[in-house]
Amino acid sequence: MILKDYLMREEAPLTEKQWEEIDELVVKIASNRLVGRRFIDIFGPLGGGYQSIELDKIEDDGKANLGDKGNETEDIIETKDRKYISISLIYKDFLYTWRDLELVKEMGRPLDYSVLGAAVSALSYKEDDIIFNGTKETEGIMNVKGRLVVEKGDWAVDDNPYKDVAKSIENLLNEGSYGPYSLVVSPSLYVKMQRIQDGTGVTVLSRVKELVDGRVYQTPVINNDKGVVVSMGRQNLDLVIGQDMVTAYLGDEQLNHIFRVMESVVLRIKRPKSICTIE
Repeated sequence: MILKDYLMREEAPLTEKQWEEIDELVVKIASNRLVGRRFIDIFGPLGGGYQSIELDKIEDDGKANLGDKGNETEDIIETKDRKYISISLIYKDFLYTWRDLELVKEMGRPLDYSVLGAAVSALSYKEDDIIFNGTKETEGIMNVKGRLVVEKGDWAVDDNPYKDVAKSIENLLNEGSYGPYSLVVSPSLYVKMQRIQDGTGVTVLSRVKELVDGRVYQTPVINNDKGVVVSMGRQNLDLVIGQDMVTAYLGDEQLNHIFRVMESVVLRIKRPKSICTIE
């Protein structure tokens, strides 16, 4: 199998059961850490060999034609601009000393997966960073050109968080970007929504959740007290996955064994007006 060939798992000093535990832990940690995948549609996995993908831009005035014969077409929606963007390879290496592996084998004790967990956490952070902040070659949700922007009020007082999110949804609707919506904020803004709103007996967060059907997330890759409301759906944006998150064996070095957690991803934003940042 090709997958086994380039992952070099058969060369590693690990048992089949240990590899199964590694795969299960990668999925568990990534599922807990990754935020972008909770509201962005996935395109793939396509395979580790994919290095680029097309990104199409369309022009759409949002108006349909009206007529009796069906030949009154004035404007046809079509691709106006197509470019190819790289599918970024991201990875993090970790090491097991030969002494640790020998101790596991001799004592029959479980393998400690702390270094693996740290590597998966680092990789998950990087994926979300690419999604929200982009790379040198691609734009992210927080900085894509053509996005909508709402000026943020003081979220520490009154019902400003509710007003800002409601205004963002209003702006998105005016551009033809309908729900469902998701709200993603920095940790500092999330904390500011935990207070009880005067005269309501409920938290500000509870009221805000009503606007987005409960889809409120926080991520440390968004900083400086910012947030964003996204109109969900693959017609607006998707996350292209070449190779999904997986662990490979790189070989031994001075008797120690090096492993790599890796994946290849890129965010495609097809309609920037499906995004409204609050900043």
